[in-house]
Amino acid sequence: MRDCTIVEPNPCLTVVMPAYNEAATLEACVSRVLTSPWTAEVVIVDDGSTDATVDIAQKLADGDPRVRLVQQAHNMGKGAALRRGFAEATAEFVVVQDADLEYDPAEFDVLLEPLLTKGADVVYGSRFLAGRPHRVLYFWHSLGNRFLTLMSNMFTDLNLTDMETCYKAFRREVIQSIPLEENRFGFEPEITAKVAARKLVIFEVGISYSGRTYEEGKKIGWRDGVRAIVCIVKYSPLGSRFRRRT
Repeated sequence: MRDCTIVEPNPCLTVVMPAYNEAATLEACVSRVLTSPWTAEVVIVDDGSTDATVDIAQKLADGDPRVRLVQQAHNMGKGAALRRGFAEATAEFVVVQDADLEYDPAEFDVLLEPLLTKGADVVYGSRFLAGRPHRVLYFWHSLGNRFLTLMSNMFTDLNLTDMETCYKAFRREVIQSIPLEENRFGFEPEITAKVAARKLVIFEVGISYSGRTYEEGKKIGWRDGVRAIVCIVKYSPLGSRFRRRT
């Protein structure tokens, strides 16, 4: 394991990249990730894609020893893909990177700074903290994210601004020690509840965001929002106390 510092960055980051039908953006996204001096390895987890995602991922893996492709037997969902990717990680820190270019790998240093200098165990990259640009898109989608974050905070006693963010960074031993169950987008409230229950040191930093439209391939929908509410209650410490009383 190589020491990692903010002053002189060394590759100490496993980038776990779930991918389902992301042929249009995968190569560009991986290229950006590999440009970062923090990237030690990229684990692309193909989630049963039906387009050219696997072929592109295999070409990238053949062309750079830092890139690995693992394949799910069939489409199982983002949470299942992340579970697989976390198990494959070998670097000191682990970050989730969607393959759709909504999040900028140039900001890995922003995510890593609390892990390296503040004793953080987990870092959330918030799209709603001031100071970073973000693409203006859907009001109701943004309102839904804020509602889910508020509800999650009520059940976990955290004060996050963006529970649903993709950009979550972990110490590898932390994320590999947490048993994860959700197969789809319920991963976000599940992991939040479980890191809160463990009393881990959580930081939040502002990030930029270039969201895409549903026409451009955005996949999360209202059913995932309903499932997120279920997961907030199911996995949070407060929800556990409620279940024990009933």
